[in-house]
Amino acid sequence: MRLRLVKKPFDNPDYIFELKHDGFRALAYIDEGECRLVSRNLKILPFKSLRAALAVMPTTQNAVLDGEIVVLDRSGVSQFNALLSRKGEEAAVFYAFDLIWLNGTDLRGLPLVERKEQLRELVRKGRCERLLYVQHIDGGAGKKFFEEICARDLEGVVAKRKKGLYREDRPDWLKVKNRSYSQAEGRHELLTRKARS
Repeated sequence: MRLRLVKKPFDNPDYIFELKHDGFRALAYIDEGECRLVSRNLKILPFKSLRAALAVMPTTQNAVLDGEIVVLDRSGVSQFNALLSRKGEEAAVFYAFDLIWLNGTDLRGLPLVERKEQLRELVRKGRCERLLYVQHIDGGAGKKFFEEICARDLEGVVAKRKKGLYREDRPDWLKVKNRSYSQAEGRHELLTRKARS
């Protein structure tokens, strides 16, 4: 599921809103004691210790989780540069916001709120310190939530239809970015340099 950028925050009771974490988007494929982390570009991401932690969740035979690999500071704020430089690789966590497969069952045809409920339970029972559940708020407070995100210098918010299915051909996930987000300054140049090296 790709995110579509929109310019302004909004309120809508048909949506939920989540904090947009600043990290690497990935799918976590967990199967029989192993875990692969795969990027949007279908690249296998290293993060060896994170993969090992996710692989041994006691309640899961197999699962596919959608989320963000992030490094958090002491205040719980994502630190993209630490993630990019791999300095924080041992501290990286997987912030899961969707569950699309669980123990042999494809969940993509279920409404988002049902998938998130199963995800919350999986994270709770899994007791993995490096797997976190992305909380959400109801769509009636989207504008206020975005104001708070900006006041705290966070990246932005993601809006998703409560009853939305997990379908790439009809992406209904929207992102609203904080234009004043301090960690975004100079990022394009940093990523360009990193790609060249």
